[in-house]
Amino acid sequence: MEIFNYIPHPHIEQRKMEAPPTVADERIGLNGKIGAFITKIVGTMWAGYIFFLLTLVSLPAAIASKSAIVIISWIAQTFLQLVLLPIIIVGQNIQGKAADKRAILTYQDAESILHECQQLQEHLKSQDDILVKIISDAKSIETDLKAKSDNA
Repeated sequence: MEIFNYIPHPHIEQRKMEAPPTVADERIGLNGKIGAFITKIVGTMWAGYIFFLLTLVSLPAAIASKSAIVIISWIAQTFLQLVLLPIIIVGQNIQGKAADKRAILTYQDAESILHECQQLQEHLKSQDDILVKIISDAKSIETDLKAKSDNA
């Protein structure tokens, strides 16, 4: 007599064979590789410093024009776009690395919880085995007592 029959989900065995997914697992093709390479180069503070120096080339001409529109255009279209682009990419890279670490920790936590649940299943199974034995012994004692009372 079995009280409960634990049947693990098939996904559990499949996941045991796999590592957590990483960015390196993705197929990105040639365009993706070129984009990743350029992002890696542009997404540095050194690129931000170089772009800042590059914007200074056109600053004297913008100031010399004495036109508010030209100066504002220089700030918006030249300075902000060129300098902020690599700085934003640096920030996104840092956030992405933190997200990757969190994802790995979440994966490991889920794996630990799965292991704990499997241990609980084993514990419950051993308790079920003991309960089955106790019930069987109780039925045997009941049968013996009934037989004795019928004979008396």
